[in-house]
Amino acid sequence: MTNITAICKIFNQHNLNPKIELNYTNNFTLLIAVILSAQTTDKAVNIVTKNLFEKYNNPEAMLLLTNIELEEYIKTIGLYRVKTKNILNLCHILITKYNSKVPNNLADLIALPGVGRKTADVVLSVAFAEPRIAVDCHIYRVVHRVGITSGKNPTEVSDKLLKIIPNKYLLRAHHWLVLHGRYVCKAKKPDCQNCCISKYCLYYKNK
Repeated sequence: MTNITAICKIFNQHNLNPKIELNYTNNFTLLIAVILSAQTTDKAVNIVTKNLFEKYNNPEAMLLLTNIELEEYIKTIGLYRVKTKNILNLCHILITKYNSKVPNNLADLIALPGVGRKTADVVLSVAFAEPRIAVDCHIYRVVHRVGITSGKNPTEVSDKLLKIIPNKYLLRAHHWLVLHGRYVCKAKKPDCQNCCISKYCLYYKNK
């Protein structure tokens, strides 16, 4: 497998403090933004949450909206009807079970409506500084293409990455890999000429 330590060192030189590209103001709005981002771009989510989060940035406020009203805010993104239902149900649970706070552990997070492993991993990493690798389509593509690790599904890839990425890089590795897949190691036309880790990439070596 490719030298992940060397790759992380290069990423660190190019981007010392990588950030999630979703806009949010607190743990609740982070959770909602990540839920909305499923099968939708971060850019599209940021457009709809700009107005939504100005007024409805906590569970109690969000529940002031009816299903139809919330749908109006987010109707330009994918699966908006399902996401609307999940978000409002999630708000009820946060209020009644967690004192309106976003839980800080994997089991409680993935039990919430609309929250899967990837969403939970993002929230745990960004909101609670817990070392997690939230494997999306970008990370899944990059690690297989570059040769960092293998795995039949995102969970398997995540578990393997957590074992091989040095601890000092874990909190940033998720963002590095996502950004690399989004802007450089793109699905159809990877920009190998401008790739900072091409010398460690199996795909590039075999071109």
